[in-house]
Amino acid sequence: MEIKELGHAVLFVKNLGRSVHFYRDVLGFAMIEPEGTQANSPVPSRVAMFSSGRTHHELLLIEVGEQAPHPGQSHRAGLYHLGFKIGDTDEELRSALATLKAEGVKIAGASDHTVTHSLYVYDPDGNEIELYIDVAGVDWSDPANTLAPTKALSL
Repeated sequence: MEIKELGHAVLFVKNLGRSVHFYRDVLGFAMIEPEGTQANSPVPSRVAMFSSGRTHHELLLIEVGEQAPHPGQSHRAGLYHLGFKIGDTDEELRSALATLKAEGVKIAGASDHTVTHSLYVYDPDGNEIELYIDVAGVDWSDPANTLAPTKALSL
């Protein structure tokens, strides 16, 4: 067997409406609507599916209710973060930062990984999300670049 690509991620969320706002309206993911439904349909749904257009879906949200426990932060087994490429320039990263701040999104930090410049934020359920750009002209296939020490990034 050989993995060809990471196809999609599925997240359990406490409040689907709040999470749809974050992933669709703040991050800009296109929401996939089933045939014959509308985004403001009065029929509640416990799932929402999103795609950047690369494939049928890259993100699926499943509502589990406000009382569902979070697996925790810091060092623990489980998902650390999801990374989403949002562009090719630091200007796009700065623009994203301004949008996130305007929306009141909690910012975890910013890092220069040599091959990428990354902004780390938390979604409404406390899941860490990396928003990044690939740094132009840096050879990511060179381990000296991909394994370079992380530096602080000032936007």
